[in-house]
Amino acid sequence: MSLMEYLRGSRRLPGVRNAAGIRQPGFALVSLVHLIALGIMLASEQGPVEKFVFLLTWGLLNCFFLALLRRPAAAGVLSLGFIVALILLSRLKYDVIWMTINFLDILIVDADTVDFLLTIFPSLGKILLACVAVGVPAFVVVWRSDDYRVRRPLAAAGVAACLFGLTAISLYVPHRNWEEFLPGSHVSKFARSSVESLSELWRHGFLESDAMAAGSLGVAADDCEATGRRPHIILIHDESSFDIRAIPGVKLPPGYGAHFVSFDGKQRRFMVESNGGASWFAEYNVLAGLSSRSFGRFSYFLTRVAAGRVERGLPRTLQRCGYRTYTLYPANGAFMSARSFHASAGIEHFLDRRALGAGGPEPDSFYYGKAEDILARERGNGPLFMFVYLAANHFPWEERFRPDLTPGWRDPGNTPKVDEYLRRQAMSAADYSDFLARLRHDFPLESFLIVRYGDHQPEFAAAMIEPGIGDDAIARRMATFDPRYFSTYYGIDVLNFEPHRTEAALAQLDAPYLPLVIQQLAGLPLGPSFAEQKKIFERCNGVYYACNSGAESRRFNRLLIDAGFIKGL
Repeated sequence: MSLMEYLRGSRRLPGVRNAAGIRQPGFALVSLVHLIALGIMLASEQGPVEKFVFLLTWGLLNCFFLALLRRPAAAGVLSLGFIVALILLSRLKYDVIWMTINFLDILIVDADTVDFLLTIFPSLGKILLACVAVGVPAFVVVWRSDDYRVRRPLAAAGVAACLFGLTAISLYVPHRNWEEFLPGSHVSKFARSSVESLSELWRHGFLESDAMAAGSLGVAADDCEATGRRPHIILIHDESSFDIRAIPGVKLPPGYGAHFVSFDGKQRRFMVESNGGASWFAEYNVLAGLSSRSFGRFSYFLTRVAAGRVERGLPRTLQRCGYRTYTLYPANGAFMSARSFHASAGIEHFLDRRALGAGGPEPDSFYYGKAEDILARERGNGPLFMFVYLAANHFPWEERFRPDLTPGWRDPGNTPKVDEYLRRQAMSAADYSDFLARLRHDFPLESFLIVRYGDHQPEFAAAMIEPGIGDDAIARRMATFDPRYFSTYYGIDVLNFEPHRTEAALAQLDAPYLPLVIQQLAGLPLGPSFAEQKKIFERCNGVYYACNSGAESRRFNRLLIDAGFIKGL
């Protein structure tokens, strides 16, 4: 018996059959496809775990297509096409909004990112059509030349084995959400995020809420009977700012700390829900008036999840009182679906980096100047709400940002990173003081309520608050939301305005309550949802998510769902 007759006969390799004998081109194509995939793995995946996950993903794709088609060359080409497309799209997304592709991109269609991509790449649709026009005939050629067949039970077993391996490694070595902001490892990050996302959806869904809740939210009144004159409200997102005196042994510049003091001489603590990054946690807190912690592992993407689904917030309730609402945003509006989320919360005019004409990172004075321009243009047309998002004190602090703005600065003598952080804080404090002075001078007849807050501590703070305790101990502190690691500040200033209900501005406040406090300070009547939240505020003394082990938050989420403020979650 010849070799060819042997291979055509009954003693073939288990699970593999050749319909018309061995054809070298088909075997070569299968080998080439797998070698290309191996090369992609070595070039794009950054660690042993990531490489292993890539191999499991590659095996899963191949076995899945084999179970459908039975042709190894066709399955390999389809798998390779999927991998290449995933990496290209992930790199493109990273170039646009500094994040790689996550499984959430499939679960939730990110309209902001799609619109932005089509804006900066207007020929993207034509490119995709060209790829289809070339790819379909090429795949037909591969299909016709592929004589090998794989038994479906064997392919299904391969799917099960690879899926088990992916699940096990994803649970044993969890994917960390902040890795989405690092380039590379596109395939492994997508695969691990898919396992974890589906697991979370199965257990909890997107949002924690009670199945049923006693009571209901009322209907908002059509009119808004404010107590006295309605002030312009300016809410300032003070990037990465906190009182660094919480860290022992830091050398301070003269006069440090005045920036954290409010108009009444008091300094107040703001309890945020992230440390070292993820500014959108606080962004969600202060606009929606809700907790990011209700979203579980989806909290890292909560503005994307909430966009178009959470239609409750400070700007929206201010519209009822005649306010026109603005956001001044220092990044692209597509980032984390910021534009869509702000619109859901009630922002009518969203001005991102391009709309503002920002050339990159800008000092705080740039955004304050834009806010003054809007005030001057809208003067006399009723009260304004402006959410001014600052960025000068954003990391990294390894290099000087605009040293020309602090010609007389002298480093206090800390590490270079801490000294640069302090210098930028000094810049922010000076710019804010100048902003107040210009408002007094240019708008002497206008009333202002200005509230500032620090969105999170800088990333280096965690290792300095308790020196020498180690990463594991710090991780435990984070997991239990130790207040030392989640405390920033909030400050209140007024111009030509006497604030109301100042007792609501507690010495320590959880971030989701800030919209409630702002409305009380402004003397505005509370709508039904904020009136209900005020009861929680009083019962829990300024603690929100942690009050009663999360029961208050879960019940309130259910009330908001029943009232139609939260949809599709």
